[in-house]
Amino acid sequence: MPMPASRLDRRLFLVVAVSCCCVAATGCVRRRMTVRTNPPGAMVSVDNQVIGASPAATPFVFYGTREFRIEADGYRTETIRRRFNPPWYQWPGIDFVAETLWPGEIRDERIIDVTLVPKTLPASEEIIARADGLRQQSNSGMVTAPRQ
Repeated sequence: MPMPASRLDRRLFLVVAVSCCCVAATGCVRRRMTVRTNPPGAMVSVDNQVIGASPAATPFVFYGTREFRIEADGYRTETIRRRFNPPWYQWPGIDFVAETLWPGEIRDERIIDVTLVPKTLPASEEIIARADGLRQQSNSGMVTAPRQ
């Protein structure tokens, strides 16, 4: 005996509502890296992409080694390589549960603290000696790249 249309409509609505709730309740993993410097305000680049002035934060998708470049006027430019290892819930197999089935949000926050070192200017005697050395090399025909 067929069901009345109103009862079928209610069951269909209930199935759609439950499946929408299940999809909405599925979890996700939010990954974010933050670079903080002392003093603040330095320009921060991650893998040759500028992310802004410190403290600067950006989301990331993949784990692995990242290269951070921090530049500020009056301070030495710092280049740091940092490896981000995946947490246990991102291991193959478990990551499917964490990304799709876990009923909440998981946050993976990575913080990199950098203390900037003031730039030191060489003494004027050293600069004059280097200039004289380059002048002598140039006069003799030997050319070398200047030191950084």
